[in-house]
Amino acid sequence: MVLWGAFVNAVAIVAGSFAALFIPRLHDDLRRTVTQGIGLALCVLGLMMAMKTEQYLALVISLVLGGITGELVRLEYRLERLGHWLESKVSAKEEGKIGKAFVTATLVYCIGAMAILGSIDSGIRHDHQILYAKSLMDGFLSIVFASALGLGVAFSAVPVFVYQGAIALCAALLASQFSTETISILTREVSAVGGVLIIGVGINLLDLKKIHVANMLPAVVVMAVIVAVMIGVGG
Repeated sequence: MVLWGAFVNAVAIVAGSFAALFIPRLHDDLRRTVTQGIGLALCVLGLMMAMKTEQYLALVISLVLGGITGELVRLEYRLERLGHWLESKVSAKEEGKIGKAFVTATLVYCIGAMAILGSIDSGIRHDHQILYAKSLMDGFLSIVFASALGLGVAFSAVPVFVYQGAIALCAALLASQFSTETISILTREVSAVGGVLIIGVGINLLDLKKIHVANMLPAVVVMAVIVAVMIGVGG
């Protein structure tokens, strides 16, 4: 089943989020420190991913064009509106936290090498091992996120399933159109763009500066198109 890996990942996020309910609430100082630790770790992870690119100019172009596209369609605003809508549907005591938790967790879980690689592997080979490993990591991370940011983390399971499921389905449909080498190159370069965006998420968690990461998400698609064209021309 092509979507099985994405489904397991979504379930792990929900399970981890609700597991946080049975863990004593973290003190504000401890919660801040944990959040900052996650932010620093994400910056390191993003840097490691971004450094693997072999197409730096394409990376820059993707971020610029993707950012322009995201701003024009107001992606971050729409994500925040969705978060506020969810916020209005839950207990008032969580007011003000649901939106931030939803947006932050969605970006962290969706933007990453494992999300892309795992979904492609699920689509092409029906091998879900990468997404199983990601599910384990996300499950534990959701416990930390939910303790620090609130139960809104659980709602991120929906866009995670849609995002990874869409990649898996596209990979299954396009597998016959590209060679294994081409898919490997595409994955590496798209993951590099994701790495830059992950650094942005880390900076946001550290409260150093507000980075509109969600508006840059189209950069992932732009990079895939650029690399596909380059490979086609080169071929």
